[in-house]
Amino acid sequence: MSPTGKHGTQSYGTTTHLLRRIHLDPPLMAGLLVVLTLGMFVLFSASGNDTDMLLGQVARIGLAALVMLVVAQINVAWMRRAAPWVYFIGLAMLVLVLAIGDAGGGAQRWLDLGVRFQPSELMKLAVPAMLAWLLHDRALPPSIMLTIGMLLLIAAPVGMIALQPDLGTAILIGLTGAAVIFLAGIAMRYIVAATVIGVAAMPLLWYFMHSYQKQRVLTLLDPEKDPLGAGYHIIQSKIAIGSGGIFGKGWLNGSQGQLEFLPERSTDFIFAVIGEEFGFIGVTLLLLLYGLIIARGFVIAADAQDTFSRLLAGSVSVTFFCYVFVNTAMVTGLLPVVGVPLPLVSAGGTSMVTLLAGFGILMSIQTHRKLLPR
Repeated sequence: MSPTGKHGTQSYGTTTHLLRRIHLDPPLMAGLLVVLTLGMFVLFSASGNDTDMLLGQVARIGLAALVMLVVAQINVAWMRRAAPWVYFIGLAMLVLVLAIGDAGGGAQRWLDLGVRFQPSELMKLAVPAMLAWLLHDRALPPSIMLTIGMLLLIAAPVGMIALQPDLGTAILIGLTGAAVIFLAGIAMRYIVAATVIGVAAMPLLWYFMHSYQKQRVLTLLDPEKDPLGAGYHIIQSKIAIGSGGIFGKGWLNGSQGQLEFLPERSTDFIFAVIGEEFGFIGVTLLLLLYGLIIARGFVIAADAQDTFSRLLAGSVSVTFFCYVFVNTAMVTGLLPVVGVPLPLVSAGGTSMVTLLAGFGILMSIQTHRKLLPR
């Protein structure tokens, strides 16, 4: 090996050792850094070359990265003990949101306790942690009575969040909790029964939906019915993605995004900007990077030393997959618009903190394995 090769190998080994010393997983960190970097390039274009928005995103990423670093230092055994406390504190805050929460944009989702925040974001991590805590010392798969109890623990926050209303977050939390139950090895007959009951309950769900939520479902089925109103978002999104072709129009050259035909292009519909400017190749590359991050999460879950760690790591990975799937399906017209951002790319601070905190949990599970009590 040449001297340069030796130096490069030693430098890589030193960096890897340093990351592990501060409880960061090198493969996961590499995937996150690549997606975050690409995301900032896309956001700069999607925002109309708005430097202030880009700097704001850098600041939000910095805060979220600090949270991830802090969470990664926490021993998994402590997380397990804290899980029920965090869950019930989050539940209490959701009650406060419904009672005295700040309203904006037709929704009441925020608490102002000196710092304005959404307690529903906390529940994205608190719900799977609570369920994993409940299953930690029990035989798997769970009994039917225990499964019913877990469904009630999921339904409580999901119901309150749906009342805010915030259907996108409610769906994500429901999927996160369902992931824990699935990973716990629940019998297939229960999954089939739940699916049948869910399909049968669709007419009842329609009755309780808000008028704008019903409109989103109808728009999904026929966006051309109101092309300048309810269907405008999805029509423009499809035009942007389709016009990108194989290789895209080039960075900063997307007409739908740059000329502001595409609504919410910096947040929920930023995936359409990627499709327009980088084409099929760019979209495929991003989805591949997401896939590598998700795969690393499942590897960490498989290597975990106890039930709590395994279920929590698996559910965090499934949650990240759900973010990606729901946003891309929403933007391409396969699901109704529910306000779920594209993870690590869309502008926004609260979801970024939640996502990176989840990755901090994954890194803690991976790097504290030898420290867990036998």
